[in-house]
Amino acid sequence: MAGFLARLKQSTLVHLCFAISFFTSGLIINTVQCVLYLGLKPFNKRLYRTIGYYLCYSFYSQLVFLADWWSDTKLTLYISDEDMKYCGMEHVLLLMNHTYEIDWLIGWMFCEKVRVLGNCKAYAKKVIQYIPTIGWAWKFAEFVFLERSFEKDREIIGRQINEILDYPDPVWLLLNAEGTRFTEQKHEASVKFAQEKGMVPLKHHLIPRTKGFTASLPFLREKCPSILDIQLAINKDSAVKPTIFNILNGKPIEAHMCVRRFPTVTLPESEDEAAAWLQNLFREKDRMQDSFHRTGNFFTESGIAERPKLQLHRRPTTLVNTAFWVVATLTPMLYYLMKLLFSGEILYFSIGAGIIFAFYMLMVKAIGMSKISKASSYGAVKNGHSPSHQPTAATTESSKDK
Repeated sequence: MAGFLARLKQSTLVHLCFAISFFTSGLIINTVQCVLYLGLKPFNKRLYRTIGYYLCYSFYSQLVFLADWWSDTKLTLYISDEDMKYCGMEHVLLLMNHTYEIDWLIGWMFCEKVRVLGNCKAYAKKVIQYIPTIGWAWKFAEFVFLERSFEKDREIIGRQINEILDYPDPVWLLLNAEGTRFTEQKHEASVKFAQEKGMVPLKHHLIPRTKGFTASLPFLREKCPSILDIQLAINKDSAVKPTIFNILNGKPIEAHMCVRRFPTVTLPESEDEAAAWLQNLFREKDRMQDSFHRTGNFFTESGIAERPKLQLHRRPTTLVNTAFWVVATLTPMLYYLMKLLFSGEILYFSIGAGIIFAFYMLMVKAIGMSKISKASSYGAVKNGHSPSHQPTAATTESSKDK
């Protein structure tokens, strides 16, 4: 039985069914979002956002299902009891290392378990809003789309932070301060930049960009009570590498996440001091990552106070939601495809088969793109760092799963 299940999880046909269901459900959700955006938001913004929460949760949780249920990926948290009490209860700016291909998905697992997945917000590159399904969903969910011109983006950041923190439920906004996913080549450029500027080079991170953080901080003080620092680590000697392809093939990954809460009021007010605070935070994160890789523990050699270990259980809502969309999208599609096949209308059947093949190619392309960089949150506003250290995408999570 176990062998059959393993082969099933690695079946290209099953992967294709997931892709069809995910992208089709995304288009359906986009359509509903568009109708509500035009017909409801101008009259009742609060209701629009509440309904939008459920629509986004239904879309995003299909990917969390793949990690939680399909691959049985395990997430171990290290967080104090005091900090855990606040999770899911307040607006948060989230700082997370961008080290792995699936760090965005592991982050979503955490957010789903503390019921803050549905209202995901992010600083995102403007071009992402034109991508079908995920980009359109973020557009209707009022993401912060930036121009990559700091003078323009400073104004956008202030306006949009005030807008999204007016949501009825808590919002978690991820700031990817490194600007792009860690690679050896980018790390070499980052170390060179640090040496030229007289900064401390980091072993496991890229030098963080500070302007996005310092530009956001004044607008966060009023409505965002805290900042959560998240340090994600996966054993570098693990037999199962942290990739989308392994998740899709049902291979379990063991992830470890240290979460620390910093009240916003405790952060420096001046721009220079806030920038220095962020740089120091990443030096602490670097020591934690180094300690984990050397000892298997974030705290042994990092000098950071140890936090209790916590295992959050997966919730059945992602399983039920995904099962619903699989049945709702695949049943009519397969029915009409079979009907065309047995009708003898080869032309129409070929068109239907061509559409399915297009879904397959879309799935392959999506996996390939995720290996380069997950298009999620923009996070780091351009501030003159090394040319090879260009800002791309990351991820964010948000509000309350009621």
